[in-house]
Amino acid sequence: MELMFNISGLTSDEEEFSSSKKDVLKFLKIIGVDTRFISYTPEKIYINNLRFSKFSRTREKTFKKQYPDIEVVRNSLFQKICSKSAKNLTLEIKPNSTILMPDDNFICELLLEPYTRKYGANLVYEGDYDLKVNPLILDDKVNTIFEGIFSGEGLNLIDGENEIYPLANVSLDWINSFLEMDGQNLIECENKNELANSFSEFLEDVAPQFRENVISASEFIASKNKIKN
Repeated sequence: MELMFNISGLTSDEEEFSSSKKDVLKFLKIIGVDTRFISYTPEKIYINNLRFSKFSRTREKTFKKQYPDIEVVRNSLFQKICSKSAKNLTLEIKPNSTILMPDDNFICELLLEPYTRKYGANLVYEGDYDLKVNPLILDDKVNTIFEGIFSGEGLNLIDGENEIYPLANVSLDWINSFLEMDGQNLIECENKNELANSFSEFLEDVAPQFRENVISASEFIASKNKIKN
């Protein structure tokens, strides 16, 4: 059996659950969901990693009985985005860090929210902080590299002090495909260099995975240059 206890007693007079974030997460934990692998919003629960979260269909039915107005989002593309993002965040975030968030950035909110439980991170919007979220996306990172090469400046690998990059491994296409499915506002590339953008568009047609290869090659070259210096 998936649930080893009688769930019917959870909403008795002795244990009542409100719609507060604290109670929603508490209920999820009681029914066996690992909340380190979901993103909470008042209207929706987004599954980051289906296997690690243990958010089965059976548990979802139990959750919906208690919270029928909260949607459970099982979006496979969002789970892929979370996996890509985690490759950076798990290395960059230290336990109990205070993280300065960007204003009005829905995707960054979703990606960072679970780290308040994974690492005890504190997300803030002003004041002192240990780390600052840079919402740089993969497309802009690659175009900035191309811009530096075409201008004769060489490799330009963005690496701001005390900054973290949740979207640096995630393409604009993935982000906007998810945002569109979820009914959110789409985002645009920040790098407007025409030559870099045109070259990226050309490569997109002949080698769709070129962005990851450009980043890997650039980081390899940069690491070799550090050793020489």
